Amino acid sequence: MSEVRFDGRVAIVTGAGGGLGRAHALLLASRGAKVVVNDLGGARDGTGGGSAMADKVAEEIRATGGEATPNYDGVDTAEGGEAIVKTALDAYGKVDILINNAGILRDRAFHNLTEEDWEKVLAVHLKGAFCVTQPAFRVMRQNQYGRIVFTTSAAGLYGNFGQTNYGSAKMALVGLMNTLKIEGQKYNILANTIAPLAGSRLTEDVLPTPVVEALKPGLVSPIAAYLCSEECTETGSVWVAGGGYFSRAAIVEGKGVALDPSGEISLEQIRDNWGKIKEMSGAEEFANANAEGLSRIFSNLQRGAPAQ
Repeated sequence: MSEVRFDGRVAIVTGAGGGLGRAHALLLASRGAKVVVNDLGGARDGTGGGSAMADKVAEEIRATGGEATPNYDGVDTAEGGEAIVKTALDAYGKVDILINNAGILRDRAFHNLTEEDWEKVLAVHLKGAFCVTQPAFRVMRQNQYGRIVFTTSAAGLYGNFGQTNYGSAKMALVGLMNTLKIEGQKYNILANTIAPLAGSRLTEDVLPTPVVEALKPGLVSPIAAYLCSEECTETGSVWVAGGGYFSRAAIVEGKGVALDPSGEISLEQIRDNWGKIKEMSGAEEFANANAEGLSRIFSNLQRGAPAQ
């Protein structure tokens, strides 16, 4: 079978100075992509900065015959996002692939969470994805081609104690993806999201040491890279990956119950139909909830409308 290649493609990987980002960048480069290795070089909480981390990964790529350009801009400002994309344009003339991987942690129980810690985590994860993706998306739109990967987390999909800021940002990225899959469709721009579990600076004191060592970042990167390939036609999905396990997660809607909207709907009707309302057997996944899911509501409104 033919090998999945990225010859002639230009990729940006944010937060690529270590962990998952480094693994993504190395894999893409090993398959022929020219890679912009972005990393602010700061600590896990987003403080500090420097060029060493991005430089090291770029050198690793070049040492094996690949092409890479380091970038040290933060993702959390529009100026930083524009500069990251400009690095790709100046070095290689285009952007085909973007993996939004940059992230920080400032974990605290909700009652102890400060506004600064809330804002900084959302700035890097959510605003950062916006700031880099928007200029990249504009280039991809002009070129009629693009592959975008966001990075969510089980903390966003399902919650995790002490991570209200992180979980909120990570779930918001799924909403960003859901809209870009629609806006990018006619321009051959595909957007997906991975929910990885890997040993890195972000998880080294969250998981037991043997687990961190076993969960190598390189065990996640194959699905991230495949989602960036020309061969992959998936868009608008969330993909779980960790330790060699891969799966798809989805938001689904149950069949529900249709109550007569022509009169007043009482709390007692809700109570008496609660079992049907929360029943999930036969639940469906909607490619576009505005086009498909809302049709149920409109159909029920028509059912209760008086005859003309």
